[in-house]
Amino acid sequence: MSQQTYPRTFSHIGISVPDLEAAVTFYTEVMGWYLIMAPTTIEQDDSAIGVMCDDVFGPGWGSFRIAHLATGDKIGIELFEFRNAAQPENNFEYWKTGVFHFSVQDPDLEGLVEKILAAGGKQRMPVREYYPGEKPYRMVYMEDPFGNIIEIYSHSYELTYSAGAY
Repeated sequence: MSQQTYPRTFSHIGISVPDLEAAVTFYTEVMGWYLIMAPTTIEQDDSAIGVMCDDVFGPGWGSFRIAHLATGDKIGIELFEFRNAAQPENNFEYWKTGVFHFSVQDPDLEGLVEKILAAGGKQRMPVREYYPGEKPYRMVYMEDPFGNIIEIYSHSYELTYSAGAY
């Protein structure tokens, strides 16, 4: 007899950035997320967090900086600044395995686009409608000022992809 699975809730996502203070400013002022733990340095040591980081990063990681934020719907955002952080010219390698974007929802999609652009982000495409002439559902791909890809929806994921999608 197989045990029935259930949908897990999303807890948080970790995002690497080259400048932690600039990222905290962007994500609090532009995205409106709450700062729940100010930028902190984590050192490689025998503390519980130090040992956990040894498990994740392996030997020799040294130190990094981290801040914790939360979205309006209680999703956690961990911002990491690692030593020797590099900001690639093109961070959009969508064909490689791994997370290539995260998505947020804002009914004022165009207003958020303007805020991201004013803060140094980029717009990767024009705002598009999923169902032109039928439903007002819009989307756009953006980049934060650090090259991380953000997809913005005007409506919820469930509404966008429920009956009649495409």
